Amino acid sequence: MDYYVLTLCVYIVVAIISCWGLNLQFGEAGVLNFAFIVFVAAGAYTASILTMGHPNSASYQKYFWGAKLPWPLPWLAAAVVGGLLGLAVGMIVLRRLRGDYQAMVLLVVAIMATYLVSAASGFLNGGIGLSNIPAPFKGVLHLSQVGYEVFYLGLSVLTAVIAFEVVRRINSSPLGRVLRAVRDNEAAAEAIGHNAAATKLLVMVVGGALAGLAGAIEVQFISAWAPAGWTYPETFGLFAAVIVGGRGNLLGVTLGAVLVQGLFLEGTVLFPSIGNPELVGAVQWISLALLILLFLWFRPQGVLPERKRRFGGLARGSRA
Repeated sequence: MDYYVLTLCVYIVVAIISCWGLNLQFGEAGVLNFAFIVFVAAGAYTASILTMGHPNSASYQKYFWGAKLPWPLPWLAAAVVGGLLGLAVGMIVLRRLRGDYQAMVLLVVAIMATYLVSAASGFLNGGIGLSNIPAPFKGVLHLSQVGYEVFYLGLSVLTAVIAFEVVRRINSSPLGRVLRAVRDNEAAAEAIGHNAAATKLLVMVVGGALAGLAGAIEVQFISAWAPAGWTYPETFGLFAAVIVGGRGNLLGVTLGAVLVQGLFLEGTVLFPSIGNPELVGAVQWISLALLILLFLWFRPQGVLPERKRRFGGLARGSRA
């Protein structure tokens, strides 16, 4: 039971950091990034090859390059790669397309990325994926399995606290107000001098960095990564958390990640125990789809709605 609870807690931390990044893009700036899981995967692959060492021709694992860097360098590199990928994708998609067309192209990017990595067997070991990925400090601490998971959870929570502070400062800064202005009325924001494309590009970079960081935390915990684990539907689990918790509300998104990942997705695993275990995946996705539909229909603002911000001058004017 201890092992299961600790594992679930690490998964929840990964989901929370991912949802913070997605909330910046979707909740704050209005970017429907259906390729978000690709940035998580980019961070996971980066952390993997930076800890596995140089590829060995005699090994069954084929990847283009590798190194053995100490923590936290692989996690930092994963965040950088996620941010750079966000910059590259954003420059292609955001400057020329808007709204539904952006979402469609980003969905295509997610599908293409999965198939390309699966087909390129010599790049990141193709569809088989990477395995035996080292975990930070595991060979140094000599802890039991449960003891190491407690340590890793603490490391993950510490990283999440730093990420939370970064996102909180962005939300409460003038940049956060610009993001919400672009989300609510892009034409009006541009009319008063804000560059909507540049603003969205910035959150693609920051959100991509958070996704890459989340991928690094996850991959060094589970010690394996393959394309089958980051197909495009995985993004909708994160969207569900943002929608359920409250789009644009940082604490709401955090709550949504806990509810969806910790209770909803894991809870559905228990349903097929009285029937066919092969139904686990189907039950999860059907339940997730119903959850999204119900919230969009009956409570689109989420459990914790976005707080309306009042500014001093406006408040004084309203009392006059």
